[in-house]
Amino acid sequence: MDEQKIPLKDVEQSLYSKREKIYPRIVLGTFTRLKALSGIILLGIFYGFPWLQWGDRQAVLFDLPARQFHVFGLSFWPQDFIYLAFLLIIAAMSLFFFTTLAGRLWCGYACPQTIWTDAFLWMERLVEGDRPQQMKLDKAPMSFRKFRIKFTKQFIWIAFALFTGFTFVGFFTPIRELWDATLTFNLSGWETFWLFFYGFATYGNAGWMREQVCTYMCPYARFQSAMFDKDTMIIAYDEKRGEPRGSRKRNEDPDEKGLGDCINCTLCVQVCPTGIDIRDGLQYQCISCSACIDVCDDVMDKMGYKRGLVRYTTEHALQGEKTHIFRPRIFIYATILLVLLAGLGYSISQRVGIELDVLRDRSALYKETAEGNIKNIYTLKITNKDSQPHAYELTVSGIEGVQVLKPDSIIVDSGQVQNVSVSLVATPEQLQARSAEVMFTLTSTDDETLTITEDARFLSPMKR
Repeated sequence: MDEQKIPLKDVEQSLYSKREKIYPRIVLGTFTRLKALSGIILLGIFYGFPWLQWGDRQAVLFDLPARQFHVFGLSFWPQDFIYLAFLLIIAAMSLFFFTTLAGRLWCGYACPQTIWTDAFLWMERLVEGDRPQQMKLDKAPMSFRKFRIKFTKQFIWIAFALFTGFTFVGFFTPIRELWDATLTFNLSGWETFWLFFYGFATYGNAGWMREQVCTYMCPYARFQSAMFDKDTMIIAYDEKRGEPRGSRKRNEDPDEKGLGDCINCTLCVQVCPTGIDIRDGLQYQCISCSACIDVCDDVMDKMGYKRGLVRYTTEHALQGEKTHIFRPRIFIYATILLVLLAGLGYSISQRVGIELDVLRDRSALYKETAEGNIKNIYTLKITNKDSQPHAYELTVSGIEGVQVLKPDSIIVDSGQVQNVSVSLVATPEQLQARSAEVMFTLTSTDDETLTITEDARFLSPMKR
């Protein structure tokens, strides 16, 4: 039999599927209230901190031109970059700890993408109504009413996004000065760029892309499984209890109809911001927002069934096995996290506003003077990490009677690094070994708390 040739146009299939807009239904419950509270607190921190004052300056200000980073009563300099490294390590360890313990808590309750998307959804509902009203409006032909509603929503979105960009720039430029410059159209080029860039990113990611950022752009959704195990708390549907699904009246006994507790209302799908069906099992698109738990518990209450058909649980618990929440890896992560936090806190508490590095002259280990004495030359690299300029007094100990050749005054401006050449001269009688330890102590003349000591070696041709 001859093979029939099928036209190519009949077998072609597009590899691209157009995104279908998701309309999350409003739900109220314990977890969604906690999520809303988390969003209010975090957004309050972002929008409120730049307006707080600490003395005569902004409480939180990252002053890049002056190379000063103010966080309430603390001021950091580029030389304090190690603290940023510590914070990043702590953030990564916290992510490991909380993910292993209770899944994607970060995604559901603290991720900026989630927080701002919720804010944009709230504004959308405020203008267009809940899920049914939005779907009806989008399907309706264009009219003056539809244009007015859509225009109002876009106007509010854009205004909020631009204010978000303005606030972001306010962390780097004093926000009160930025406000005056904005009103007088006197923003600098970089301020204008970052205001619109951050505003546009917020508008696009939270207003339009929404769940696509979590599904396609965020790497965390892909590697989270490496941190999960069968004792990790996840949001899951109890299949043994819920199946087989089926609709029924409230006063009907599901056992008589051979049904499980799931009434197949699909509300858990309608409230999901990523549009998944939690009844299909754990999926990487799930951000653990817990909306499906609250809406399912509400349905169970109305039907007179026990809550928890969709709940926080573990894979072991679903299989009827014992769950070990506090297991070795949890204690290991917690211990490392506590050590890092304690170390960072101690380091900051012991931090002084001065830094001293002592560098030996590389051209010669030592020099012999005309008088037969031994000279060592050092370069002192002094960093003033205080907000005020300081004059410093230098003292040297370790070799009794050593002669110190140094400048008459050592003055370093705020945030500056200054190199000071210092020479030590010792007689052969003062030296007991080929190498001796010397201590350089630098103390501010107007603030004795600003003092630091650094050690170095004094080398000579003397033999033991």
